[in-house]
Amino acid sequence: MHLTVEIPDDIALRLTEAEGDLSRRALEGFALEEFKIGRVNKPELRRLLGFSTRYELDGFLKAPGVGADYTMEDFERERQWLSFSLDPVS
Repeated sequence: MHLTVEIPDDIALRLTEAEGDLSRRALEGFALEEFKIGRVNKPELRRLLGFSTRYELDGFLKAPGVGADYTMEDFERERQWLSFSLDPVS
């Protein structure tokens, strides 16, 4: 799926000059927010961002400012998801 976001040209130019690839930053911001609120899990986040390994994803999440607000609730949600996904199906 392709998604189009309308941003005024002057703002888009300024944002692009400041940090580079605006499309990538928008995708990362969107995907990270969806992960933080529990709509996507780590494997889905990795796919959304196009990382080939979980180590790349871990590096992204450990980047300054990205995972800084990781909470115990985030940890518990991931722990429960991993417990569920690792349980053998009866």
